[in-house]
Amino acid sequence: MTTAPLSLEHVIRPSSLSQEKAPVLFMLHGYGSNEDDLFSFASELPADLCIISVRAPYTLQPFGYAWYAINFDNEKGKWSDDEQAIESREKIVKFIDEACEAYSLDKDNVSLLGFSQGTILSYSIALSYPEKIKRVVALSGYINENILAENYTNNNFEQLKIYTSHGQVDQVIPIEWAQRTPVFLDKLKIKNVFEEYPTGHGVSPQNFHSFKKWLIANS
Repeated sequence: MTTAPLSLEHVIRPSSLSQEKAPVLFMLHGYGSNEDDLFSFASELPADLCIISVRAPYTLQPFGYAWYAINFDNEKGKWSDDEQAIESREKIVKFIDEACEAYSLDKDNVSLLGFSQGTILSYSIALSYPEKIKRVVALSGYINENILAENYTNNNFEQLKIYTSHGQVDQVIPIEWAQRTPVFLDKLKIKNVFEEYPTGHGVSPQNFHSFKKWLIANS
């Protein structure tokens, strides 16, 4: 399918539905990757979903893209550019609205699937704008409270459901960071599932089948 000229580069797999506005799943890749990475899952996911995999706006050298900079220095160690992350959060929210309009999608049935940095952004979007998001599949990431909207605790999270998974031997994002997520979400009374897998920073076949099953059960 030819993509529309929207504010972020993307690839799309149309829904099998033709008579009604389709539910949509937006994919947000990790640091240094691109829109083709998670899109490899698309053919295995439910046919009724329109799947749109989005390219992050910042180009890295020599290749790949990022939603925000991750810097390394002696003073701060490894740190994230939270201002850039918030800018990307707003860019994605704008893009979701654009894409739902351009492709005649159901703006009341939007899911996010993120990996690593894409998961951190997915949490930020869903917790800041829960009225826009129904489901989040959050792979190998964590919640960065510094990039959530002010007063997010006042939001209505009744319709939001979140699936979280993490590798027990992840050397990029420690498992302990992810283990805080269900506690955080429970405090907000957000329906959530948390799973651990004996893997590193990646998605095992078992992990894929589990989140696919969850997506179908919560559609």
